[in-house]
Amino acid sequence: MAGEDAVVLAVRELRKSYGEVRAVDGVSFSVHRRTVFTLLGPNGAGKTTTLEILEGLREPDSGEIELFGQRVNRVTPEMKNRMGVLLQEGGFEPYLRVREVLALFSAFFARPRPVEEVLAEVALQDKARALVKNLSGGQRQRLALGVALINDPELLFLDEPTTGLDPQARRNVWDVVERLKGEGKTIVLTTHYMEEAEALSDDVCIMDHGRVIAHGSPRALTAGLGQDTFVEFEAPGLDLETLASVGAQVHRDGEVVVLRTGDFVRTMEGLLSWSRERGVPLRNVVVRQPNLEDVFLTLTGRRLRA
Repeated sequence: MAGEDAVVLAVRELRKSYGEVRAVDGVSFSVHRRTVFTLLGPNGAGKTTTLEILEGLREPDSGEIELFGQRVNRVTPEMKNRMGVLLQEGGFEPYLRVREVLALFSAFFARPRPVEEVLAEVALQDKARALVKNLSGGQRQRLALGVALINDPELLFLDEPTTGLDPQARRNVWDVVERLKGEGKTIVLTTHYMEEAEALSDDVCIMDHGRVIAHGSPRALTAGLGQDTFVEFEAPGLDLETLASVGAQVHRDGEVVVLRTGDFVRTMEGLLSWSRERGVPLRNVVVRQPNLEDVFLTLTGRRLRA
């Protein structure tokens, strides 16, 4: 495991079914040392089940797992000592104090990190004596991160680490993840937030219905859409057929009209002419390059948020 590009985790043809439902259906990928690897997809895509298998919480029906250079049928206690896990629900006792929660979990390991050090890592020093029940959502999530870090893990699993958080709390968690990567940790996270995957990831697996439908760096995945530009504006109830003359692919996302074009100048000239002729104001116009949600839409025909 000495090389920077060493594979910490690899899975091949991983499968898990619940009755007729194929929650994980032939998933394969590799995770390299000192990277952030993201499983991106809508709720129900199979991300959490995949993570729970790799964390040793569930057994797969079939497939191969290689962890820390060893091929295993299931995750061993020794391997769990080298891993940190943040579950979707921490479930901490509400009447314990923050420092007490970290001290409790540190007792499970032979060589834990000092509690005060972990408090500083997740910026909870000023909340050390606060009861869990009095923490905000963002503070609880940082406490869960602290618990995942108490054994100084080499490999960190973060399952939907920012779900339900406000933008500022989400940004705080992102900062912690980026700092951990800088410290040499390998991080596997799941998310259904496209912006989160783009901001944090070195490598992304896009999942849908239990399968990997695309895999690569965020830049490589969006480059697959070519040099197209996206123009968005708000127009509730607009008949999209009236935009046929602007020279772009047109679809609707809620109240927003989205134009995809390979000729930005021609499309903008056509859109401005259409707006003048029809008397339709262009509200909240956004011009952007392709993102991971566009990749998902191209592959599945629906938005990632669906």
